[in-house]
Amino acid sequence: MSAHREGSLPSSPPPLAPARNYTSNGFLKVTCNGGLNQMRSAICDMVTIARLLNLTLVVPELDKASFWADPSNFEDIFDVGHFINSLRDEVRIIKRLPKRFGLRYGYQPLVMPPVSWSNEQYYLQQILPLFDKHKVIHFNRTDARLANNGIPLELQRLRCRVNFQALKFTREIEELGNKLIRVIQQKGPYLALHLRYEMDMLAFSGCTHGCTANEAEELRQLRYAFPWWREKEIVSEEKRAHGLCPLTPEETALILQALGFDKETQIYIASGEIYGSERRLAALRAAFPRIVKKEMLLDPDDLRQFQNHSSQMAALDFLVSVASDIFIPTYDGNMARVVEGHRRYLGFKKTFQLDRRRLVELLDLHQNKTLSWDEFSVAVRLAHEKRMGQPTQRMVIANKPKEEEYFYANPQECLCEGKDCADFLSLEIQPRSSEMCPLTRIYLDIFKRWLDEWSVKKDATSKSKGLDLAECCTSSLEIARCRLILLASSALYFS
Repeated sequence: MSAHREGSLPSSPPPLAPARNYTSNGFLKVTCNGGLNQMRSAICDMVTIARLLNLTLVVPELDKASFWADPSNFEDIFDVGHFINSLRDEVRIIKRLPKRFGLRYGYQPLVMPPVSWSNEQYYLQQILPLFDKHKVIHFNRTDARLANNGIPLELQRLRCRVNFQALKFTREIEELGNKLIRVIQQKGPYLALHLRYEMDMLAFSGCTHGCTANEAEELRQLRYAFPWWREKEIVSEEKRAHGLCPLTPEETALILQALGFDKETQIYIASGEIYGSERRLAALRAAFPRIVKKEMLLDPDDLRQFQNHSSQMAALDFLVSVASDIFIPTYDGNMARVVEGHRRYLGFKKTFQLDRRRLVELLDLHQNKTLSWDEFSVAVRLAHEKRMGQPTQRMVIANKPKEEEYFYANPQECLCEGKDCADFLSLEIQPRSSEMCPLTRIYLDIFKRWLDEWSVKKDATSKSKGLDLAECCTSSLEIARCRLILLASSALYFS
């Protein structure tokens, strides 16, 4: 399997392969929890687990009890026939349990949540033996139940196959999503902005930067109203300083401008209702007048069937985000990560992974007048030169699966041919030499301005050392060296 260079996911699957012939060890029933993209990843994992254990999988049930209270069933969002048939050579999938295993006949399945971030040995050694006693096991939680790393290659690629090929949206969602994409593209290239500044995210995360006292209290009360949101007492500014909060709309406007986007940039906001509504969008709209949302572009009759079905609305945003020229999420939640993975699969389409911890530092320095606009803008761009969806090895952090890179954001095993992808993934996209000079000159100009200010404050020895650095930078077209010099000089200046 290699990265697809087309602009959309494959629409015409190959002819159906013969069904896999195996003796089933039992039935796996699953109830997914969370929003659309958390459930999507979970479905991929559950198919993979069923294949590993030679089970028969019942079409997954979707979450109806979460914050969004979406009543949608699997078949309301995904093409259930395609899902079953496209995987028939790997695992047997049925729409419902045989009647003899129904509650009406007094059968009680074993209900349990599997352990989070488990590898295949956990399922083989601890879950499979349970089917000797219980012919049906019901996993009542499915989020992050399969490890990111250390999984056999064939299972990792099955996760990708489910994600990129088997989970196809219903015809109604696909048609309306494609119509929405056409309408946007007729107006020119566009940036999809996943502005995750919605009430549920702010309440869950405890992030209230920019909110009024009344809004902060409303969010706190909502957090306490949902018992499965375990963290209750949260210090918002501490979380923000650690990069754990979504960017506000006002912060987002500054970051987009610093990255070089101008007022003519067409921006599609891929999100639900922004907390604070138009009042909080004012700064973003002033900076980028060509903001559009699906509610602005589609006839109300088109959207009526999807209203009060948050997962179906999210599916439209998913399609538009995957197809966009540039994708920028303001928070690395499930949609951001799953869309990022799809865009890598489609040929490493430009996707910014914002370094929020660094950005918060820079925003505060700029807003307290320590950093000028030019210094702020260059620092923002430098921080993201290698965070735009380029081919990279997935970051692994031993024993800290929540902190390492998510499999579905960077499914590297599925982006190249052969078993060893190291050479392919180690490639870095470097600018051509003809592109280096202008950027080097910009960095050098700013560096020299910093050096002039710095030399006033430092003694003659420090100034002499600084001039040696400037000569080094001037004599070299190696942009990496100039970056290091620039960062070193800024560290000296702000010390």
